[in-house]
Amino acid sequence: MNPEPLEIQLKQCLIQWNAIPQGSYRVTPSSLLQPVVCQGQQAMIKISRTPDEQRGAALMVWWQGHGAAHVLAQKGDAMLLERITGERSLTDMANAGLDDEVSTLFCSVASRLHTPRPTPLPALISLAEAFSSLQRAAAERQEIYKDAWGVAEELFNSPQDIHVLHGDLHHENILDGGVRGWLAIDPKGYQGERTFDFANLFCNPRPRPVGSHERMDRQVALVCEAAALDSQRLLAWIFSWAALSSAWFLEDGESADIPLHVAQQARQLLLRRTA
Repeated sequence: MNPEPLEIQLKQCLIQWNAIPQGSYRVTPSSLLQPVVCQGQQAMIKISRTPDEQRGAALMVWWQGHGAAHVLAQKGDAMLLERITGERSLTDMANAGLDDEVSTLFCSVASRLHTPRPTPLPALISLAEAFSSLQRAAAERQEIYKDAWGVAEELFNSPQDIHVLHGDLHHENILDGGVRGWLAIDPKGYQGERTFDFANLFCNPRPRPVGSHERMDRQVALVCEAAALDSQRLLAWIFSWAALSSAWFLEDGESADIPLHVAQQARQLLLRRTA
């Protein structure tokens, strides 16, 4: 039996970059991942399999290691990435009750990623395009999705503070880079309102995201102060993003309980503040 095309591509990358595999590769729905050692440095070969991952790869190159893992080499849909091996974890910190510290670190990483750069932008998609599943859910599912799509439309119709966005910034996509600080991985390559990139903080860490109205209220206030955001718009983005995340889970036949719970919390806080 002939090797799969991904395996052929991986072998070509190993040869071209003179990389030595460390353990087995792993294939996910979006990419192939192979830990390697390259010229004495721990690295990761990542071969993107979806448009989101391919846009994200171009964005990783554009960031040039500022707030994100370094791209050491690139060949088509394949990247040789700096492997981040620090022992600290934002998920572990959050689960230990260090929410304030996690939120502050999160804002610091987001600020570095959002810093303008003089180089031409890579190909990105707008947030409105990324929200197509929420629009479908609004027509097909329960009322909360209709409400969330209405809020999202209002946000799209009043654009503010447009930036290059990570698109999937959360605890597991920010890693401990040691002396380089906390570094982002796995962006989706969106462009839109800066506030959006902070919304997914509130859907994580799984399986224990923000658990109470009081906790969400406190973290919203902290994030808005640290990142100079408007709290009403952040809550609106949390509501619409969590509903979109829920719609994606349902499309994949998975439980949407966690993001739906977050969406309900954000909606209630929005209603409370506008009452």
